[in-house]
Formats: sequence, C-alpha cells, structure tokens
Amino acid sequence: MTTSTSLVRQRRFLPLFATQLLGAFNDNLFKNAMVLFVVYNVTSISGALFSGIASLIFVIPFFIFSAISGQLSDMRDKAKVIRIVKACEIGIMLVGGAGLLLAWKGILISTLAIPLMLLALFAMGVHSTFFGPIKYAILPQHLRPEEVLAGTGLVEAGTYVAILAGTILAGWIPVEWAALGVVVTAVIGYFTGLQVPPAPPQSDVEPLDFHFIRASWDLVRNTTHDRRVFEAIIAISFFWAVGTVLFIQFPPLAKDVLHASKEVASLFLVIFSVGIAIGSVSINALLKGKVSARYSAPSVIFMGLFVVGFYFVCRVWSREEGSAMLDTAHFLVQPMAIPLLGSLLGIAISGGMFVVPLYAFLTTFVDKSQTARTIAANNIVNSGAMVIGAIVAIGLSAAGLPLQEQLLLSAVMCLFSAWLATLLYRSERAAEALS
Repeated sequence: MTTSTSLVRQRRFLPLFATQLLGAFNDNLFKNAMVLFVVYNVTSISGALFSGIASLIFVIPFFIFSAISGQLSDMRDKAKVIRIVKACEIGIMLVGGAGLLLAWKGILISTLAIPLMLLALFAMGVHSTFFGPIKYAILPQHLRPEEVLAGTGLVEAGTYVAILAGTILAGWIPVEWAALGVVVTAVIGYFTGLQVPPAPPQSDVEPLDFHFIRASWDLVRNTTHDRRVFEAIIAISFFWAVGTVLFIQFPPLAKDVLHASKEVASLFLVIFSVGIAIGSVSINALLKGKVSARYSAPSVIFMGLFVVGFYFVCRVWSREEGSAMLDTAHFLVQPMAIPLLGSLLGIAISGGMFVVPLYAFLTTFVDKSQTARTIAANNIVNSGAMVIGAIVAIGLSAAGLPLQEQLLLSAVMCLFSAWLATLLYRSERAAEALS
C-alpha cells in the first residue's frame, strides 16, 4: 500500500484533508458563481476589471492577518482553531448566499447584491488566512517525517480537485443553487472539522502580537535564518503572482477573445485545476518522497513555454464578430480547441510540479513549533505578490491592452521563478554538502 493511499485512511489525516477540501470547494463555488454571473450578465461592469477586483479583495486579508493567524496556530491547539474558523464560515456563506439570491432575482444588483457578495468574499479571504497555515503546519505534527511530502502533495492535489469541483458547479448550475450549495458545504465542513485530532502547541504559549505591520515584518524576517526556506517562499510567491494573473484573465478571455460561454470559462479553470492536481501528485513519485527543489526550475520553464503556446493559439483563434457564444460542445470541435486546452493543461501540470516541493520545504526545514508561523510568513509574501499581480492585471486591462497580450507577462514571470528555483536548489546542495 502506498503512503498516499495509507494516509487517506487515517484519522490523523483524513478529517483535515476533508475539511480543507470542502473549504477550497466553497471558496471557488462562491467566487466563480459570483464572477461568472457579473461577467456574463451585468453589462455595465467590465468583466476583466471585476475579475481583477474580486481577486484583489480575496487576497488582501492574507497580507493583513497572516502574521496573527500564524501566531495563533502555533500558540493554540490547531484543531480548536479549525473549529472556530469553520463555524465562522457558516455565517459568511449566509451573507454570500443572500447576495447571490438577490443577484438571481435582479434586486438591487449594483447597490446591494454585489456589495454583499464582495463583503462575503473578503470574509472568506479572512477565513482562508486563518485556516491556511494550519493545513500545512499540522502535517509534521500528525505525520511521520517520511510521510510529510506525500501529505503535502495530497493536500495540494485535494485543494485543486476541490477547486475543480467548485469551478465546474459554478459554471453549470444556476446561481440560486450555488447560493444554497455554499451554505450547505460550510455546514458539512464544520462537522468534518470537529473530527480533526487535537494538535496542541509545540512550544511555550506566548502573547499574541496584534500589531499586524510589526508582526508581519518580524515573521518574514525570521524566515531568513534558513536560506532554503526564504528562497522557497520567494519562489512560491512569484508562482502565485503568475497564477493570479492567469485566473483573472480566464473568464473575460473566454468571453471576449474566444467568444465562448460561461461553461467554457469554467472548463478553463477546471483544466487548470486538474493539471495542478496531476503535477502535485506526480512530483512526489518523481522525487520518491525526498523534499527537493531539483525539478522546480525545469518545471517552471516548461510552464512558461506552455503559456507562450497558449498565447499563440489565442492569437490565431478566429470567430466571426457578432456570432453566438460557443457552448462547450461547439467549442470543443473548433480546430484550435485541443491545442488550446493542451497548452493550458501543460501550464498547470508543470506548475504543480514546481510548487509542491517548495511547500514541503516550509514544513520540513523549520522546528515544528515554528511551522505555522513559517507558513504564515509565506502567505504574507505570497499575498503581496498576488496583490501586485492583480493590480498589474487590472492596470493592463484599464489601459486597454488586449487580454491575450497580457499572457506574455505570465511567461516572463515564469523565467524569474526559474531563476529563484535555481538559487534554492543551489542552497539545498550547499546545505547537503555541509551535513
């Protein structure tokens, strides 16, 4: 029996895995239902601009609250924090569901429905900020050292399978059913969270520092003590900046460049999520359980090449102006549909292979008492990069740069990520030579 198969049968892993999966599913069901509704039904708002604003609103809490969440996770029982966070999710989704229902009914869409949905999106960002450090930091506490990479890969793959499921439903079910779905999922997630075994703090309890600027600075500065951890954080951050730009572009690109329906926009996000999940699991088999950045630089270089391929397919895509939106069946029979989806899948698989070992660095090369704070420091730097990526995407759209041309920005950022991954691998080899 493989390590991965064994883990999903264990209470020390399964409840956490299910809880984080449901949370990721709910984030994406809600966010994509909201974005797709506005992009395809509210003509008074720019789809690219709204998609960028929504991504920005979801990311900002990570930048503000990650330092506090990391302290809380290391200084309190992680299982208790999970239960509190998942209880809050129920209330958040009641607000978000109300916004979706108002949008469905056409009631005060711009003045009440959209503000309610954006408020819930911000709150879900806060929810994810406090849950994020725990889902990785708890792994070394409940798993054996040789199981950590497999557990990290499963969590990452599970996250993207959940993104896949949430994205599919958001594109295919009516918005009123999405409103019900987000509330029901939050309730189920709360009950799975109750089953997570206790995970008490691994060091003496210290007072929490609620000064988020000072706490954030101190948290990030502390990661520089291990060069490998700090370089992993920087490389992950650029990866997520690339991912943010791509995710912002997919819905309006599908509508305005490919003239495809919201189901096709959902299909893009699905392919991306499937690819990340494949890459996340594949890299564990390739590395045979060893935590290493050996394949990270080549992976992200291939990711950049696939982005360029995706760009060229979009450039040659032809569709008569004014013709009806392509549904999924008609989209798939277009001459360039398979190359388009193939290049998108390649982007995602190589991206998953790039990022999973880097997350394993964060939980493996620090003391267990510091794990959640290290993940939180990673989230601070990641969110800063994602905010910059979102602002750049919004700015380029506002400046009128064609969406397909914006894809080249992601390809250039992949080259920089490859350089960072190379530095990390050199640091890894240097540390091994000294040990």
